[in-house]
Amino acid sequence: MESIYPPACLGILGGGQLGRYFVVAAQDLGFSVCVLDPDPLSPAGQVAQHHICAKFDDDQALQEMAKMCRAVSTEFENVPAKTIDRLIALGVFVAPNSHAVAIAQHRIKEKIFLSDCATACGVGPVAFEIIDSVEKCQQVSDSFFPAILKTAEFGYDGKGQRTILAKADLKSIWEQMGGIACVLEQRIDLAFELSVIIARGVDQDMDILPIAENVHVNGILHLSMVPAPDITSELQTKMRLAAQTIIQGLNYVGVLCIEFFVSKSGALYVNEIAPRPHNSGHYSLDACLTNQFEQQVRTLARLPLGQSQLLSPVVMLNLLGDQWQFLDSLSTPVHPDWSAILQIPSAKLHLYGKAEPKLGRKMGHINFLAESVDLALADVQQAMRILGMKEKE
Repeated sequence: MESIYPPACLGILGGGQLGRYFVVAAQDLGFSVCVLDPDPLSPAGQVAQHHICAKFDDDQALQEMAKMCRAVSTEFENVPAKTIDRLIALGVFVAPNSHAVAIAQHRIKEKIFLSDCATACGVGPVAFEIIDSVEKCQQVSDSFFPAILKTAEFGYDGKGQRTILAKADLKSIWEQMGGIACVLEQRIDLAFELSVIIARGVDQDMDILPIAENVHVNGILHLSMVPAPDITSELQTKMRLAAQTIIQGLNYVGVLCIEFFVSKSGALYVNEIAPRPHNSGHYSLDACLTNQFEQQVRTLARLPLGQSQLLSPVVMLNLLGDQWQFLDSLSTPVHPDWSAILQIPSAKLHLYGKAEPKLGRKMGHINFLAESVDLALADVQQAMRILGMKEKE
């Protein structure tokens, strides 16, 4: 396939902060961008040259996008696979493909795919059972527990999942969750979590960003640290091989995030995939020669991948709507003290342009660049005190 050059128009399905960064990266390279998103105030739509404000299954909107765009990508995994197929039928190059997106959208398909990949790379998911009937609830062994029950679809940031301590609780909790198809994952003694951001072009060239070690709070990413403090060279080698195996198995073009668990015994498991740039890769905006969003643009435009080597140790701190203050239910939210934050020399503040802060809503992040992760973490603690955030290990 021939490369696409500016000032051609590229498209993005989804108007959140990931789409916003795609728009900025594409514009920096000279492209114009069209966003399709139903929110008239979407962060990506605010900065793009074109914003089609419509649902993702609106055929007229898809036809309009196809006329405008040479190629289209996605910014979140719940874009309907049929939307991608429709754009392809209209003659548009779309990356990632609908097959990969459909797998990432469905935890059962995802677990089966990752299990198949394990035969080639030696890294698979934690033990799991498919729960889609009362009989399946009854068939699970008592020794499988404690475990985590997760809905097969529409789960993110800790949503759509429940911890189950004993088999006796499985049936009632499964029914409380709607009696829909779920995955039951055996809970491991978790030491830490890691993520790999990998880019793959149409020419099968691949680039892996520096591996991040992540800390989650209430199911939402809190911190990403790079270089990962606890990673060994052996773990790094296994993760890189697993990432390459997974992205090739999906015949994937674009940027893919793969999340991993490391148990206290040192065992490595692949947790899940996200067919897009990822929150845990936001550190790359300031700390890498080529960030994850520029890689996304390059893969979509069929341009050579950039080099993503780390320029500085970095810690990324997520900012949620919880950090805004509300004097009463009707008042305008009070913004955090950004002036005090920006007095920290290592701090690089990123806000996403979201109009309304809400509890648990990702509003922005701060990258702290320092000579070491430990020094960056010290600045993170200072920022958390300014923001009124409880210190978390």
